Amino acid sequence: MSFSGQVKEELSRHINKGRHCQIAEIAAILSFAGKLEGTGRENVLRVYTENLSLARKYFILMKQTFQVTCRIAVRQNIYLHKSRTFVISLYGWKEICRVLQAVKWRNEKNEDIRTRELVSGLLVQKSCCRRAFIRGAFLSAGSMSDPEKSYHFEIVCTGEEKARQMMDIVNSFDMDAKVVVRKKNHVVYLKEGAQIVDMLNIMEAHIALLNLENVRILKEMRNSVNRQVNCETANINKTVSAAVKQLEDINYIRNTKGLDSLPDNLREIALVRLQYPQAPLKELGTYLEPAVGKSGVNHRLRKLCEIAEEMRQKSCENM
Repeated sequence: MSFSGQVKEELSRHINKGRHCQIAEIAAILSFAGKLEGTGRENVLRVYTENLSLARKYFILMKQTFQVTCRIAVRQNIYLHKSRTFVISLYGWKEICRVLQAVKWRNEKNEDIRTRELVSGLLVQKSCCRRAFIRGAFLSAGSMSDPEKSYHFEIVCTGEEKARQMMDIVNSFDMDAKVVVRKKNHVVYLKEGAQIVDMLNIMEAHIALLNLENVRILKEMRNSVNRQVNCETANINKTVSAAVKQLEDINYIRNTKGLDSLPDNLREIALVRLQYPQAPLKELGTYLEPAVGKSGVNHRLRKLCEIAEEMRQKSCENM
């Protein structure tokens, strides 16, 4: 099961005790996956989903919140054998009206009061209800990437106005959600790992939160080790390259004028470098009499480099 599937499975088993929160979550599911079909008293309130977790959650919520029993049917796509759709239907005009009035699709006069908004603001006034609504929205139209690969959380909305309201609901918890257009849909998304952790906490998916945090810690440790190794490798390469250049300069001086032509301090460091070609500067200084610090060794070797370059330049001029 994907990480997104694990999150939805956990959320499907979380049932709020407060009726107002249950209604907010039902409103989210109906907004994203619900349809009122038929006419007059022959209406049927249906939810369509390919997600078993959502079908189970919606069935339980309807039973606990409104004491109604929905019918569940499974439709198999004959062309895509692995594709199946769960259809959860509520029959009975009186029961349907009670649900639609609760989620603010109809008023007490049974008039349609739906707007282009995703949900009535009256249903998401409380923080707990906004949490429940986000939970229902994610179950219905959300997804998360595998945190081993990347951090991405999204909820797909069918219109810009709905997406903006969904973004505002998410950002009411100090998130930084944004909206992007993808084909015909508007997608509300988060990209930062820390904010996705906070979002799992908001939806109360605590097991998934701990799993994600473990992945983040391991990734940060791996990245830290890789940075350290890369840094040490770069330092080693730099040290080796410098040592090779120093040996080339010293050998050029020795083969051209001889090391005896050098001042005592430079001749001494040249002989030590030839004897210990791979030693770092600090170690080279300990072989001198008296011992010299790293900066002193570096100064002498740089002087040898200058002498070698001057000799090469004069050699070129005489040719």
